Amino acid sequence: MWGIVPAAGRGSRIQPLAFSKELLPVGSRLDNGVDRPCAVSEYLVERLILGGADKICFVISPGKSDILEYFGDHYDNAQLAYVVQPQPSGLCDAVFRASTVAGDREDVLVGLPDTVWFPKAALAALPDVDLSFLLFPVEHPEFFDAVVLDGEQVREIQVKQPNARSNWIWGAFRMSTTGFRDLQLLWKQRGCQDEYFGTLVNAYLAAGGRATGIKAGDSYVDVGTLNGYRTAMALLSDKPPLDGQTGPAPFASIDVQTASPLSIGGTS
Repeated sequence: MWGIVPAAGRGSRIQPLAFSKELLPVGSRLDNGVDRPCAVSEYLVERLILGGADKICFVISPGKSDILEYFGDHYDNAQLAYVVQPQPSGLCDAVFRASTVAGDREDVLVGLPDTVWFPKAALAALPDVDLSFLLFPVEHPEFFDAVVLDGEQVREIQVKQPNARSNWIWGAFRMSTTGFRDLQLLWKQRGCQDEYFGTLVNAYLAAGGRATGIKAGDSYVDVGTLNGYRTAMALLSDKPPLDGQTGPAPFASIDVQTASPLSIGGTS
């Protein structure tokens, strides 16, 4: 299975930095008994591997060679590949550019590299269907992509919508080979204009597609803002890492606008 890491964004919410935002040190980990800083994107890579990915594709912009230099050709037991997104044209464009290496024979997992969430192995809860979302509860879903459910069936993705009808947001998702192909084809048919994955999913549902939402997430942190980063660091400061584990638990979900705690919880 492939894991896709969309890492071509400018990171304007937390600039200026002298390096790619995906390499922002957040917490630490023990590496062969040595305590070292942990890049925020390592949290996602670890979770993709725990979810079943044995190959990871980073989608980077032309100026982000530092990500390649940092990660190299493997992480743990997963092989790494890199695809260039010439312009930061949104999540859909980034995800589907990975098809040049992911092909059409394996399922894919997708997450966001400037987030940290728990449980670490929650992606393993996603079923083998065409499209499924890993969901997390928050108090302010209007800052995220809220997922409206009927049981476990996704009815609508409300993209950063005021007065959202659900407090469950997606933090990662899985696509089968069929789902990946169908969503990419629909995106092309719509003129490659969908910047947000949620708007594409709504069109996919309207065309008869099906998606599943799994409420397996406990806590979610967006460290893409300075306030969010500060809050995440404060939560980490008194929790030493375990040997070989990327970061401790628990975390709080963070409101990316105000960095106020949304919910406390999480398991390692």
